[in-house]
Amino acid sequence: HARNVPPGVNPEAYQWFQTVDTDRSGFINMKELKQALVNSNWSAFNDETCLMMINMFDKTRSGRIDLFGFSALWDFMQRWRALFQQYDRDRSGSISGAELHQALAQMGYNLSPQFSETLVQRFTFRGGRPGIQLDRFIQVCTQLQSMTQVFRERDRNMTGNVRLSYEDFLSGTISRLM
Repeated sequence: HARNVPPGVNPEAYQWFQTVDTDRSGFINMKELKQALVNSNWSAFNDETCLMMINMFDKTRSGRIDLFGFSALWDFMQRWRALFQQYDRDRSGSISGAELHQALAQMGYNLSPQFSETLVQRFTFRGGRPGIQLDRFIQVCTQLQSMTQVFRERDRNMTGNVRLSYEDFLSGTISRLM
């Protein structure tokens, strides 16, 4: 079965693609992706994160990803999962504000512990104990990367401050997040 793996596609990703592509269309849509991705407590990934990942790896803007896009998504997921496990020090399956702060600092973000706490509160599962699961961790970090990119393009002198119009800010972030 694995001998049909095209060059440049991770063999494990290929196998997983075959399982996830339930309608055998040769593409993974949002519904199929959502069924395939789970947090450590076996809850499905939230819609926003799934949509964000489809948008990141959907080169044709068709709302679905092919095998090559899926293979890239698979590699992306492995990296985030490893990072998540590295910072989930108490192995609770979720990352606390303090753990998120350490993760972001190690990624090079100079943000306050309060900012990390605010993010965790914003993305904690309603009624659950404070902490973010893998799906929200990926969403938060990926969106931070996108917004940082927009900021850096404007902060040519690396001062940490930029002046930009509201519309300029929206244009920069929308082009990356949607």
